[in-house]
Amino acid sequence: MPQVIFLPHPELCPDGAAIEAPAGQTVLDAALKNGISIPHACEKSCACTTCHLVIREGFDSLEESDELEDDMLDKAWGLESESRLGCQAIIRDEDLVVEIPKYNLNIVNEEH
Repeated sequence: MPQVIFLPHPELCPDGAAIEAPAGQTVLDAALKNGISIPHACEKSCACTTCHLVIREGFDSLEESDELEDDMLDKAWGLESESRLGCQAIIRDEDLVVEIPKYNLNIVNEEH
């Protein structure tokens, strides 16, 4: 089972985390199931950028983003070439190293 390593984030994951996640699961779902509360204002429908992540290692193992995701990512704060929406990035057979950006465009974070 692939390992997903989340780099430390001051609020969501202060110590960082290493979790195992099955291939076929999104990075967002893997995080949520392991207590990492990444915001997802649109309920994982690819209609916002609150689950914006930067894949520091393993980016090429992910399926390519589609046009809708790319359009959404254009609105993300701190966009990088390795940026993906957590709700769209499906884990395959390689380990990932993920950075959760410090900021996003969500004005209000709501617990889900």
